[in-house]
Formats: sequence, structure tokens, C-alpha cells
Amino acid sequence: MRDEPSDEPDFASLQTGEDGLAHLFASHRGRLRRMIDIRLDARVAGRVDPSDILQESYLEAVRQLPAFLEARNLTPKLWLRLITRQQIIAAHRHHLGVQKRDAKLEVSLGGNAPSYANAESLSQFLADGMISPSRDAAKREFRQRLRATLEKMDPMDREIIALRHFDELSNAEVAVELGISKTAASNRYIRALQRLNKLLSSVSWLPDP
Repeated sequence: MRDEPSDEPDFASLQTGEDGLAHLFASHRGRLRRMIDIRLDARVAGRVDPSDILQESYLEAVRQLPAFLEARNLTPKLWLRLITRQQIIAAHRHHLGVQKRDAKLEVSLGGNAPSYANAESLSQFLADGMISPSRDAAKREFRQRLRATLEKMDPMDREIIALRHFDELSNAEVAVELGISKTAASNRYIRALQRLNKLLSSVSWLPDP
């Protein structure tokens, strides 16, 4: 089994202060941007630039840095993801007019449905990996049908598939991000794949690659 890479270099970088944080954030910027793209509600995406959410995430990381270095309760990577997820939830709350005390928007490591991967973005990602770029018409139809299929899934199932395949997190990282055990994360992932495969196998519209 492959060992998880050490986080000490990232912690050492953060110990240098804001310059170290800026360097670390820059190295994760692309992944954090994709994280936002796949989780931002379509109604919000038309009102706010994902780059603004990234900027707010960075500023919040600057504010939280001293406390994080004292606690060291997450890896730097997952800490930046948590802050970014909080900013996604804040954007949903602000632009959709949701009440601040709405229980569904309470922020935790596990996140909640408003910051989970949405069917529209996830269907685009999966379709891109399954259908040749030269078959645009087939890909559009496949994506529409795949989106309808994904919308039938539990939001947590969509999220765990996104965490593993889109965000490329390890099972251990998924467990921390969702606030569950490694065994539970693994079992949930397997069940999510089985549910997706069952939905896909129940239809006759799957095109050739």
C-alpha cells in the first residue's frame, strides 16, 4: 500500500507566514477552482465569479492561519478545502437569500447539500471522460441523460463520487472531509458506485465511446 505523502513541507511553508500561505494557496488554486466549479449552484454561478470565491477563501485563510498552525487538526490541503467549502456555502446563502440559521447550511467538516457536487457539473465531467470529443452531438445527449440520472442519486452519493474521481482525494482524505471513518468512507463509495452503475444499466441510451 502506498504511503500518504508527508504534510510537513506544507506546514513548514505556512510557518513562514503569509508569504508561505500565498505560495501554498497558489499551488492548490487550480484544484480549488475546480472544487468551486462543480459545487456552485447554477443560480449563483451567474451572479458571482468563482475567482471572487477563491479570493475570499484566501483572505479567510490569512485570517485563520495563526489558529490553524496552533491546532494543526487538518492537513493544509484539507484546511484550504474546508475554507473554500465554507465560502461556497456563504455565496449560496447570500445570493439565494437563505436564512443564516438554516440548519442545512451549518458548516462542518462533512459539509452539507448546498455545497455538494451538483448533477450538472458532475455529468459534464463524467461525459468528457466517457465520450470522444469528436462526437459532440452524442456527448450533449449523453450528458443530458446522465444529468437526469445523477439527479436521482442521493446528494451524498454524488459528492463522494466527485471527491474520489473529480477532486482525486484518497479514501482517508474523503473520510476526514465527510467526518466519517475510513471504513465508512470506503463502504459509502462502493455503494455510491453500485447505485450509479445500477441507474446506468437500467437505461438503453449509453452510446459507444
